[in-house]
Amino acid sequence: MGLFLVWLWQPERQVRRHSSNLLHAVQQKNWASVANFIGSDYRDQWGDDRMLVLERVREVFRYMRSVRIDTTEPSVRLDSRSGFWSAKLTVHGDSGEVMELVKERVNSLNTPFELEWRRMSGKPWDWKLVRVANQNLEIVLGFE
Repeated sequence: MGLFLVWLWQPERQVRRHSSNLLHAVQQKNWASVANFIGSDYRDQWGDDRMLVLERVREVFRYMRSVRIDTTEPSVRLDSRSGFWSAKLTVHGDSGEVMELVKERVNSLNTPFELEWRRMSGKPWDWKLVRVANQNLEIVLGFE
């Protein structure tokens, strides 16, 4: 059992699992779980803090049905107490105005999304999302 836990709690594995579980929670619209993944010091390239990103994600996904988020070539790199997960994301779901807009913006990106996770304590499973970035994704005021 001890060897399994050592294997499970390796930082790279934790960053992969947390990223996968976060995307699954978003797909399921489990906002309490999504909120639990996001650190209080979250700040992204679009100027969102924790409260604003949660509000915006809930609002956009309210209008999307049967959402599925696929990842392509996920990779992880570690730096001290931080882990960086990156992958190209592709969004699928039932047709609708918001879904088509999201698919147009996200699926056309050639650059991967990067999720930065920070280990918050000495506990090997205690990782929180502190930043999301994609250098080519622009979020304009009309799309909030």
